Amino acid sequence: MSGIFVWIDHFRGKALPASWEAISAAQTLGGEITALVFGSGIGNLITLAFHYGAHKVIACEDATLADYRLEPYAALLTKLVKEHMPRAVLSGATTRGRELMAAAAAETESALLPDVTELSVDGAAIKAVHPAYAGKVLSDLAAMTPTVFITLRSRAFPLPTPDVSRSGEVINIAPAMPAEQIATQVEAFEEQRGSVNLTDAAIIVTGGRAVGSAEGFAPIRELAEVLGGAVGATRAAVDAGYIPYAHQVGQTGKVVSPNLYIAAGVSGSIQHQAGMRTSKIIVAINKDPEAPIFKIAHYGIVGDLFKVVPALTAAARAKLGK
Repeated sequence: MSGIFVWIDHFRGKALPASWEAISAAQTLGGEITALVFGSGIGNLITLAFHYGAHKVIACEDATLADYRLEPYAALLTKLVKEHMPRAVLSGATTRGRELMAAAAAETESALLPDVTELSVDGAAIKAVHPAYAGKVLSDLAAMTPTVFITLRSRAFPLPTPDVSRSGEVINIAPAMPAEQIATQVEAFEEQRGSVNLTDAAIIVTGGRAVGSAEGFAPIRELAEVLGGAVGATRAAVDAGYIPYAHQVGQTGKVVSPNLYIAAGVSGSIQHQAGMRTSKIIVAINKDPEAPIFKIAHYGIVGDLFKVVPALTAAARAKLGK
């Protein structure tokens, strides 16, 4: 066993930040870091992988890998793991990362440590911390299989500072599955416009049932825009039709860990806390001083969100010069 593999998750040549965070996490395990870059037109990604800390890159550039599909990606990753026997394979806990790591772990009969927030090495074991029970419990996990697959919670590990002077060896390989054997085909993508990706957002302003209507999200959106953040919502607000499901934070929505999470009119149910309690700073705004959200908030404001949020927006505009 030697070295660490990090799979670079990207969409048409643009890497997800979670991929670079995975390189940062790999550094805690020690050893040589090899980035795995699959796709078409991946030259820039290879360069960036070195800038963010990879020592080597294994690259497979082929039309069959232009769009992510589980079959060819899992076949290639499984082949590489069997050939090189890395100590660990890391990926961000993205939709693609979770699927790919689980499939390759099953094919290689390897352990999988999912959605972890901390990593360490103890002799032959790789140890990890995994939040469970809506984040109320931190589970200590350990794995000792020859290769351990690991998915990392977004923003749990620091984004490394790129060093543009770095470069290294690139190993070019062929795909593991011919085109005619791939059962699924990608026909088209529909892009969602006008919103910031919640998972990657450093700042999130969330509205709850108390916003009262779709129009009630206007002050929430304005504050998020001034702060350069994303708009979140509780399940109650989504179920009421105030805002699309894509904005939902919680057990049945997105799990987020921003630097700043502002919850306006959010009661703080266990299901909602499951999606945001690992945020670095939590600010709660609610008229009810007994609302559960105040128990996990770092700062609390008891008041009407329709008065407090515009006041915060005005203060932010003045401070930021916007």
